[in-house]
Amino acid sequence: MGLQSFFNPKSVAVIGASRQKGKVGYEILMNLVAGGYAGKIFPINPKADDIEGLKCYPDLPSLGETPDLVIVIVPAQFVAAVMEECAKARVKSMIIITAGFKEVGPEGKRLEEEVVRIARRAGIRFIGPNCLGVISPSHKLNASFGGDLPVPGSIAYISQSGALLAAILDLANANGIGFSSLVSIGNKADVNELDLIEAFGSQRETKVIAGYLENITDGNAFVREAEIISGKKPILLMKSGGTEAGAKAASSHTGSLAGGEVAYESAFQRAGVIRCESIKEQFDFAQAFASQPLPKGPKVAVITNAGGPGIMAADAIEQKGLTFARLSDETKAKLAQKLPAAANVHNPVDVLGDALADRYESATEIVLDDPNVDSAIVLLTPQAMTQAKETAEAVAKIAKKKGKPVLACFLGAGKVAAGLQVLRQSGIPQYDSPESAVTTLHAMSEYVRWRTRPKRVVRLFSVNRRKVESIVERHLRQGLLDIGEAEAKDIIEAYGFATPKGSIATTAEQAANIAQQLGFPVVLKIWSPDILHKSDVGGVKVGLNSEQQVRDAFDLMMYRIPKKKPEANILGVLVQEMVRTSGKEVIIGMHRDPRFGPLMMFGMGGIMVEVLKDVAFYLAPLTAEDAKQMLVNTKTYQILKGVRGQEGVDIDAIAEGLQRVSQLVTEFPEIKEMDINPYVVGAPGTTPIAVDARISLEKK
Repeated sequence: MGLQSFFNPKSVAVIGASRQKGKVGYEILMNLVAGGYAGKIFPINPKADDIEGLKCYPDLPSLGETPDLVIVIVPAQFVAAVMEECAKARVKSMIIITAGFKEVGPEGKRLEEEVVRIARRAGIRFIGPNCLGVISPSHKLNASFGGDLPVPGSIAYISQSGALLAAILDLANANGIGFSSLVSIGNKADVNELDLIEAFGSQRETKVIAGYLENITDGNAFVREAEIISGKKPILLMKSGGTEAGAKAASSHTGSLAGGEVAYESAFQRAGVIRCESIKEQFDFAQAFASQPLPKGPKVAVITNAGGPGIMAADAIEQKGLTFARLSDETKAKLAQKLPAAANVHNPVDVLGDALADRYESATEIVLDDPNVDSAIVLLTPQAMTQAKETAEAVAKIAKKKGKPVLACFLGAGKVAAGLQVLRQSGIPQYDSPESAVTTLHAMSEYVRWRTRPKRVVRLFSVNRRKVESIVERHLRQGLLDIGEAEAKDIIEAYGFATPKGSIATTAEQAANIAQQLGFPVVLKIWSPDILHKSDVGGVKVGLNSEQQVRDAFDLMMYRIPKKKPEANILGVLVQEMVRTSGKEVIIGMHRDPRFGPLMMFGMGGIMVEVLKDVAFYLAPLTAEDAKQMLVNTKTYQILKGVRGQEGVDIDAIAEGLQRVSQLVTEFPEIKEMDINPYVVGAPGTTPIAVDARISLEKK
């Protein structure tokens, strides 16, 4: 069922309407009236005949019709009974304002589950409980207790916090910011953030979807659907509550580094969602996306009447990775004809402190006509002759005519107030600093880059899937969730990785024999499902060049390690050929996030991954472009490419390794975590070697 009845109902019933000012049941009823809602309003209160001239009804059946929307404001213990009454009346849309559900503890959780059960049985969709309500300015619907109805606009807002939504509403009303809809989702027991993002995605009056979330109900569905909607409309989200102590319990390097924030960042990146760090930043972005065309590229021009702010803007453009537009000779010649001789006709264009509105108008028009300019920032500082209002009118006129994004930064207060009002009325976003305007253009440019990215094509490699199935099924059948190094290597070999040769030894003599067959030098590694970080307990010996060295190392391990880890079940020692390939050590890993699924990780390998923490994450499945971008996103990428005469390593081989692991963990959801560390990668054309591997499982 669609959600249109929440935003444009023909009739609204308020169950729990109150005669007492200050009560939520009174304020919501009065907000409906004050907002100018044109539909029928049915206050329901068995103890009142009327409230402020509105006829009251004792219950739903007495209405004689089924309202499109029912707002519930009764104590929590009575909400289930109200839901039953709505089910009998064939109500389809409800807003449950009442608090006291799962947010207060087990009893509240039980009450909420009962309400959900009744609603689902009856096919009722509801928002809440524990919410502020719904506001739809274009339909003059203020079904909330959040404040005055804002002006209509094209920004839809979703908030998991009612208090934050009330603050945003007050801020917006003070600054004349318009909305298509605002929704407080509260406990989101039924309608959740994805339901609303999908609804706003198809809502004609909405151009921008913004919101504040503390969690996401269904991560996989969110990424899948938000990616589709982001292709049509920008989604701007603030996200809090992402830190997770649970990551500390992870067994792999990847798991220990992949906290909740990392998963959300990766999910937003995949879905094209723009992450906002504050309310101010969110509205900086939202106003530009709602009122301005998207830039065709990253080239920015600046027009200013003061050198300082122009330099500030230039610095910010460079720092954000945007391009400082190089004006054509023709543009500079035209500017020279229109501006005083002392003016600067290069970018930033300085029209001088005595510039009146006509000078700003000429400069803005000439600059926007330049094909090398994708967007412009107009800066103004209030000087004795400055015409803030007239300049704003001129800039708005030119911006509307040229079809390129124009952002304004009129610095000051009282002397620019009239100009700010014109800018707001004309749909030109105004910023309180050059840096804020540049940050907004960067967000718009990155969104354009995301929308024009190549179509995602995931490569499938030829693999031995049956072999992996056998190993995984046997371990799960035996209740073994940690796969030993030898069989972990069998798994990755089945997916195309080369590994060092080796075998398990249970005696010193057997270890020496294996070493002799492999050829020296060799490496010894303790083999135990209870020892994850072998080097921490002296469980790795490298560069052993004789049978006697192997025997001695074996005996020393078997003597010392049981003393350090008496609880560990030591099954033997892995004797392995020592990798002679020169190259760089990197790590390829995966941690399966409970919300978003397999989260791929790449970074510098060996023991340095935990020290440097220079890693990149991305959601599987990976395309070739995703894999290469993961490499680029690390600070050590330049080292891998080769610096100061040092030969680089095979970047494409690393990217292919990431894609192969991505395929493995996508095809085997039982794999909870895994690391290939170190993955030794040499010069282009050489074969990378997976020196060590760790895999853990979970039952599905």
